[in-house]
Amino acid sequence: MAQIKTDDTIKVHYTGTLADGTVFDTSRQRDPLEFTVGGGQLIKGFDEAVLGLNVGESTRVTIPAEEAYGPHREEMVLEVELSQFPEGLNPQPGQQLETETADGHPLSIRVVAVEGDRVTMDANHPLAGKELTFEIEVVSIA
Repeated sequence: MAQIKTDDTIKVHYTGTLADGTVFDTSRQRDPLEFTVGGGQLIKGFDEAVLGLNVGESTRVTIPAEEAYGPHREEMVLEVELSQFPEGLNPQPGQQLETETADGHPLSIRVVAVEGDRVTMDANHPLAGKELTFEIEVVSIA
């Protein structure tokens, strides 16, 4: 039986949880995740966790924040005036907004708080600063 190695295209089912056991993502109710191992499509620790596994095997890996989505960076939390938003847009806490960086790359920003005419927004990835645990089951190796 072939073991998974770098550059293999594989399919896996996974469930990702936070330190408190909260499930933040799973493929169990949909098609398995297909990716090329070492291709840079996923966080580093996920790629490394499947190396050497065979079809039907499972593993559990805990990935520190630094190897997942990085630390939560305070410089990516900003406050802006409500007047800076387009007319008709009423930002609400928890809302995801899309914008562009100065060089034209898409950027997702989450509204954290609205207080009077001030809106606090966070451009960190929602999982930044969090340790992630994945249960991974190999479904196929192409």
